Amino acid sequence: MFIQRNFLYIVMALAAGFAVLMGATAYQKGPAAPPAPSPASTPEFRAYWFGGKAELNTYRLDQAQYGASRMGEAVLVFVTEDFRTDRQVKSESDASKELAIPVLKTNYIRRFVTGVYDYSLFTSVFTPIDSPKFPNTLKVSTSGQEWCGHSYVQVSYKDNGYAVSGRSYFEQEVAEDYTVDKAMLEDELWNRIRLNPGKLPTGDIHLIPGTQTARLRHKRLESLPATATLDSARGVAWVRTYAPGVVTGLCKAYTVDYTEDGRQLTIIFETAFPHRIAGWEDTYKTKDKVLTSRAILQKSRQSDYWNHNTPADSTLRRELGL
Repeated sequence: MFIQRNFLYIVMALAAGFAVLMGATAYQKGPAAPPAPSPASTPEFRAYWFGGKAELNTYRLDQAQYGASRMGEAVLVFVTEDFRTDRQVKSESDASKELAIPVLKTNYIRRFVTGVYDYSLFTSVFTPIDSPKFPNTLKVSTSGQEWCGHSYVQVSYKDNGYAVSGRSYFEQEVAEDYTVDKAMLEDELWNRIRLNPGKLPTGDIHLIPGTQTARLRHKRLESLPATATLDSARGVAWVRTYAPGVVTGLCKAYTVDYTEDGRQLTIIFETAFPHRIAGWEDTYKTKDKVLTSRAILQKSRQSDYWNHNTPADSTLRRELGL
């Protein structure tokens, strides 16, 4: 009797249940599409970056300082290594391997002369490779040496932000310890280009300016608003003007405009893998003059340089134009 009186409702309930099981209702979504594979997981990437060699790049440098342009040299060294996430140092023992993840490291060196004395700046940047658990660059360290004195600043990812620790010869920067809200670091842009330039942020963004430029300008690090653009035409034009014959592939220009700070940074890189850095420009006011520092690629090599430390190996420097 119950079934007869409620037959229609029973049929409708059974039909609805079957539709849910089959994923056919209007409110159910089909299975999510698998995420696109990361460029860092491709055989091409792994062969290049995990082949036991670093990439060495030398640049002709025109550096603005004290209101004038100075000739110098710059070096970019890119290499992968295992990096401890707890102590934020290179893993060098079997016992610490479980605490480490693979990172892409940039060593960025600038040397130039101002009058009778010279400057030397050295920055290391440690960016995790394809690690969802650690999506942020973990550490940046920069040291500066010149005849007046020297300085050191370290930026460490901690508690969902960046802890900044600085020590310097200069009175106003003698001891600095403060935090900066989490934002992308300008210093990591070189690594981001090498890892996956398709994910470079564009439009209105916030960036923490580069540690070398901040030291040269005696600026405190903070997250600043900026506008970022990616331009193929500008990249091609830049190479034709400054690096014809040295860079032969198509290039793009990634520009960061810090409008409030009166500064603009442009990085030129090859569109095709491995996305070598062709050069960069950094424009800002120095001693009441707006000048542009520029680095132009001269030589690029892959090398296990750490195994070439004998006097005879010094001939390899000539291959890099050093």
